[in-house]
Amino acid sequence: MDKPLFQRILQVGVVVSNLEASMQQYTNKYGIGPWAIYELGPDQLQKMIVHNQLQPYRMRIALTDLGGVELELIQPLDDGSIHAEFLREHGEGLHHLAFAVKDYDRTMELAKNQGLQVLQSGTWVDETFTYLSTQEDLGLIAEIYKRQPGYIEPKPDRVYPEGADS
Repeated sequence: MDKPLFQRILQVGVVVSNLEASMQQYTNKYGIGPWAIYELGPDQLQKMIVHNQLQPYRMRIALTDLGGVELELIQPLDDGSIHAEFLREHGEGLHHLAFAVKDYDRTMELAKNQGLQVLQSGTWVDETFTYLSTQEDLGLIAEIYKRQPGYIEPKPDRVYPEGADS
């Protein structure tokens, strides 16, 4: 196996029940923000897979940089995603870490050979995101990305607090 499989942490993902209240808490109590907010669903995402089946899902996310690591808050807007499953089964909390990988396709091959399953995936603009079933081994879900050359994160639907630079 190529060592290490995961190169560095890119993102910490937290599932929340109320995105607005969570952003306010992070911002007002801990000074974390500003937040770039997106609503994502079948109109923005392609190839939406949940547990190996085509399955549309909707969510609102908020992203901010925290010392070079992206912090993502995720509010499921329906019952179709692994985020909604997590919220139902565990409540709010740490859901996943997104890791940089040297080669996405090779990492997927190694993950499959190790018996890891794809819990959820999709494509947003020029980025494929994949959540892997690493809970038993790592105690959390691992997410990896495949970004096309020249990838630029889409303009947010809005920013919180209003008027801040995301």
